[in-house]
Amino acid sequence: MRDHPIVSQDDWLAARLRLLGKEKEFTRQRDQLSEQRRALPWVKVKKEYVFDGSNGRETLAQLFQGRSQLLIYHFMYGTDWNEGCKNCSFWADSFDGITAHLKHRDVTMIAVSRAPYSKLKTFKERMGWRFKWVSSGTSDFGHDFYVSFTPEEMKRTVFYNYEYRKFPLSEAPGISVFYKDDVGAIFHTYSCYGRGLDAVNGAYQLLDLVPRGRNEAPCRIRCRGCAITTNTTTHHSRRPTWEFPQEARRWQQGTRENHERSTRRAERRTRPPACLVQRAPEA
Repeated sequence: MRDHPIVSQDDWLAARLRLLGKEKEFTRQRDQLSEQRRALPWVKVKKEYVFDGSNGRETLAQLFQGRSQLLIYHFMYGTDWNEGCKNCSFWADSFDGITAHLKHRDVTMIAVSRAPYSKLKTFKERMGWRFKWVSSGTSDFGHDFYVSFTPEEMKRTVFYNYEYRKFPLSEAPGISVFYKDDVGAIFHTYSCYGRGLDAVNGAYQLLDLVPRGRNEAPCRIRCRGCAITTNTTTHHSRRPTWEFPQEARRWQQGTRENHERSTRRAERRTRPPACLVQRAPEA
């Protein structure tokens, strides 16, 4: 970033047009990928899942709230955790603004966690969220959709993001999508995990446009949500203003020092020789 090229407006426009061609091709490929995603075969959900929430006990069918499509965010909040995952909270900060638009397109979006509903309710009030959040409790829902793991599985490998891997936690993030037909049958149509969740984070889409990008320090330790982000995230209820990670502070300090050195060099180049400087007459 310190030696980033600086060019004329014409040269910038030429470079921008080259990138625009790649962006348009990416958009076309993304549209094709979305079509392929919707064309995936479905699996009928035969097990009866029951959840606990603000309306008491509800079945999976009731979570659709009269619509035909249900999008569930698997929010990492274990039964014995004191608070929800910081990174899932980062994702959830944008949910309230989009749920109304999804409803108009026949989609219900909710969050599901294994923690008791009493914990979810308290944490939700603390964060100021309004979206629907229910507890799957000790049911098999999280395990069946590969976001909750038993202690025995964690000793070996768990199946997450469509591969067996070591995982240090009992919970992982993900999204699962369901469809309910006219006779009430429910089908699992899609699930994604890990970096597949990036597109749901509106802040990331904007940060990808700015010079410093996502401005995150790499996660050196496997932590809650580490499959999708880094160790620089904090609950917004504890971060009233943005705090730069250590790496970003060093970058900022280096940029400032580099700018100051460049300014001093420019001043020296434009400063007239001392012999030509006229001194003001003494009073």
